Amino acid sequence: MSLPLHFLRPAAQGFAVGLLLAIAGCGVSSKPESAAVPPPAPAELKTEAVTQPESIRADRAMAKRNVGAAPMASYAPMPAGETYPQGYRDEQREQYQTLADNPIHSVAEAPVSTFSADVDTGAYANVRRLLNQGRLPPEGAVRLEEMVNYFPYDYALPTDGSPFGVTTELAASPWNPHTRLLRIGIKASDRAVAELAPANLVFLVDVSGSMDRREGLPLVKSTLKLLVDQLREQDRVSLVVYAGESRVVLEPTSGREKAKIRSAIDQLTAGGSTAGASGIELAYQQAQQAFIPKGINRVLLATDGDFNVGISDFDRLKQMAVDKRKTGVSLTTLGFGVDNYNEHLMEQLADAGDGNYAYIDNLREARKVLVDQLGSTLAVVAKNVKLQVEFNPTQVSEYRLLGYENRALKREDFSNDKVDAGEIGAGHTVTALYEIVPTGEKGWLEPLRYGKANAAVSEKSGELAMLRVRYQLPEGGNSRLIERPITDSAKPASDDLRFAAAVAAFSQQLKEGRYTGEFSLKDTEALARGARGEDRFGLRSEFVQLVELAQSLRTTTASNPTVTERRIE
Repeated sequence: MSLPLHFLRPAAQGFAVGLLLAIAGCGVSSKPESAAVPPPAPAELKTEAVTQPESIRADRAMAKRNVGAAPMASYAPMPAGETYPQGYRDEQREQYQTLADNPIHSVAEAPVSTFSADVDTGAYANVRRLLNQGRLPPEGAVRLEEMVNYFPYDYALPTDGSPFGVTTELAASPWNPHTRLLRIGIKASDRAVAELAPANLVFLVDVSGSMDRREGLPLVKSTLKLLVDQLREQDRVSLVVYAGESRVVLEPTSGREKAKIRSAIDQLTAGGSTAGASGIELAYQQAQQAFIPKGINRVLLATDGDFNVGISDFDRLKQMAVDKRKTGVSLTTLGFGVDNYNEHLMEQLADAGDGNYAYIDNLREARKVLVDQLGSTLAVVAKNVKLQVEFNPTQVSEYRLLGYENRALKREDFSNDKVDAGEIGAGHTVTALYEIVPTGEKGWLEPLRYGKANAAVSEKSGELAMLRVRYQLPEGGNSRLIERPITDSAKPASDDLRFAAAVAAFSQQLKEGRYTGEFSLKDTEALARGARGEDRFGLRSEFVQLVELAQSLRTTTASNPTVTERRIE
């Protein structure tokens, strides 16, 4: 399948296929780094190495066969009094929520699409980790909007006093000659760290046995130290840890006492079961104790999400975060770890806690989240941000929203200020993509024999849709509304749109790819390679390499399906 000419540019030289195959075969070791205790033999790494009742072993085995099914109760808790052995690995217990793709809508029947803004990026870093381990990700790990929003885009800044600017763009779809891609971009004004309000931060760290690995507690400690370097005198930091029980390691301490804070972090060691809920409760207590009126009050939870003692009911944990956000304390989740990682819990807790979710797979990602993007991670410039698009049926016959499946809202929710929605931090960008079918083009749906045409709709030339953005200021009050018509344009697609389209295509291809037709991973690679632009931080070039790696893994898996956990069909 060929790409539209305006989407393609000459491809740069790809990196060596031999290197890709070597990476695909190697994976990443998760053995503990400690030299004092040698790693256990492979047989000792199995779940059965822990003495457990037969029923619990059966439940864990069932969980392994249902990776991606995602309910919190799909694995059994560690019995009271038992702990994980040194170097314990519980294979294939990662938890994901698998959602069906957004459906195709007929504009004549459902002209309005409404959803909540999302600035999480954890799915991309987690997918990167899985690919670099030589594994194709489970479908539930791939959330298209988080993949697309991982990358910076050149959107217009606000000029009218609102907290963010709004950009739209339209171009031909690279994977379907009959459809077009509509991109909606939001860009908040950035703030330097020195301009941020005083911050009251509580580091909540999982020090259970499941974090006793290189990708766990050692990476957490290095990550938090990066944030400590950014603290100011007016900031306060507390440190709470949890394993079998929870305790306060560091009472609220001024940001000027960096040595004291680093020393407290250095003392952390891992071991024991995971009473996560009690840790969250204690962290919120510390946040309330040092609460700063009109400041930033936030708990930063660093964990693999493997709660197995105390409250582990998913809905109760989410409700706890919802209740606490009403007191003015938000929750950011930083995901760590492998094999038993509960991504479903981490993403949903952050949403419920009015915070954001990031997955930290290496120190470079930690620096991106907690140094380069600290303002957007901590400082909210608009809350309850909702987007609504009304399509003109004289110009558009069908549409589908790419991603945001767990952010969908009812039409009436848009004007209801009591309905919670997403938060946007300083410097954050939000990107949403719609695939639309212009009137007269072949769509996905069969026409209705008895459909009614809406004679009252606007037939303004070139107006495809009306975009509405509703938001509240951080201090609350009535919501405010931004309205902007979306018009047709003959301009060629920008690098930003072409690259976002490549990421969207890749996200769909990692799942079932039902709407991308014959558009292949090789086509995605060519599209992304030609749209890298300046690529100041090298993130787009890294994405191209991940697409190449996925191609190699698919080829390897096609010849030997047992090599990875899941094939791309």
